[in-house]
Amino acid sequence: MGTETRSPDRWSVARVTDYLGRLGPTWLAGAIAAGPATMVSLLVAGASFGYTLLWVVVLSAILGTVGQYLAMRLGLLTEAGIVAVVEDHLGPFWAWVLVIDAVLAAGLAQLAIMKTLADVSATIVGTAGVAALADPRLWGVIWAIILALGLAGGGYRVAELGAKLLVSLVVLAFVASAFVVPIDPAEAATGLVPSMPAGVGGAVVAAGVLGGAVHITLLTMQSYTMRARGWTERDRGIARFDVVSSMLVAFGIFSLAVFLVAASVLPGVVDPATLDEIQAAQALGPIAGEYATWLFLLGLWGAAVSTLGGNTIVPPYLLADKLGWEQSVDDPRYRVTLVVVALASAIGAFLGGAFFDLLVLVLAFGLVGTPFALAVILALLNDPDAVGETNSVLENLGGLVLFTVAVVLAGEFVLEELPAAATGDPTALFVVAFAAAMALAVVGLVGTTVRGRYRSRSG
Repeated sequence: MGTETRSPDRWSVARVTDYLGRLGPTWLAGAIAAGPATMVSLLVAGASFGYTLLWVVVLSAILGTVGQYLAMRLGLLTEAGIVAVVEDHLGPFWAWVLVIDAVLAAGLAQLAIMKTLADVSATIVGTAGVAALADPRLWGVIWAIILALGLAGGGYRVAELGAKLLVSLVVLAFVASAFVVPIDPAEAATGLVPSMPAGVGGAVVAAGVLGGAVHITLLTMQSYTMRARGWTERDRGIARFDVVSSMLVAFGIFSLAVFLVAASVLPGVVDPATLDEIQAAQALGPIAGEYATWLFLLGLWGAAVSTLGGNTIVPPYLLADKLGWEQSVDDPRYRVTLVVVALASAIGAFLGGAFFDLLVLVLAFGLVGTPFALAVILALLNDPDAVGETNSVLENLGGLVLFTVAVVLAGEFVLEELPAAATGDPTALFVVAFAAAMALAVVGLVGTTVRGRYRSRSG
């Protein structure tokens, strides 16, 4: 028959397998986004306010996709690290501002994630009856050494692979629970109407939820992970699929499942003010029964292990790009920086307080620094000297919506911190000072960009 001489199906099993095998850069960002901080923020949001913040959860997946799409475009069109592009087209001052902004956000997240990993590790061995090893500070030092040796020697991927399998099990458990727990569709629908919960904590939780998907760390690392894959403009199709499948679909399902289960099971059962990992595990009770605590603890542990590795490489990547080093352990300067960041993360295990509160706070803090990174990306994507194909009207509209929402929620968080800052609380003072500096940076960047465009047109 004539069909026997036809060319092979362009979507054969082999081609599909090859296509899926090339995915990665945004999936790495999505894995970090679906880390312990985001999981905890979603649990706290559902336990504290029921379905009220569902609109933020939905927005986080949509806007997280927009943010990664814009970062992806910049990486494809420039084929260079974002810091180098900023230095070439906006100047070294703005490159340093971006590096400091991202390193601060990533560094604080590193401490919170390490505290989570250390506390959960101690809880697991303590629950197993090994009281002598149930000291979080000991586990912080142990994990910092494992992290440094693993990343510097390339062996940490084994730990990350096992950790990701555990996270996948927990995500599947939350998705399965969403079909078991009594979710009230009518009541849940009311959470799609934007509103901020009354009382202390609503703004920081909302900022934490959005900050999990729209974070300066995720935006800046995109160009480096794409370079590692060797992607160019010719890979635009797979890059789009990579962004949509990871952030909008996979991360979106993860966020909705965790939030809806928490909002249906935890309110009235646990005290949001004292919510910890043992109480939060009750969200998996309908599907895991008596094994819920162990499943949740192992999943949280896995999320911390996998996220810690990805987050550790962010400061060294940015510094290496700014200082002209090779972004590889083959360069001893990069290797030393990587080891220093890994070992310094042990400090997180010595921090006081509950890691649940700290994780939400660092995501909210990261959101405060994100508008500057978005402004940088939009400025470069509209500069014909930086990219061969500037943004379309639709792409700019999406970017402006993302920027506006990030500014509003970050602003709500900062306003909530003002009373504490007025009393001299050091954490609140730091948040307010950082927010003021970032606001000035955004205004200065916009002014510099507008003046530069005006001069180029006048010339």
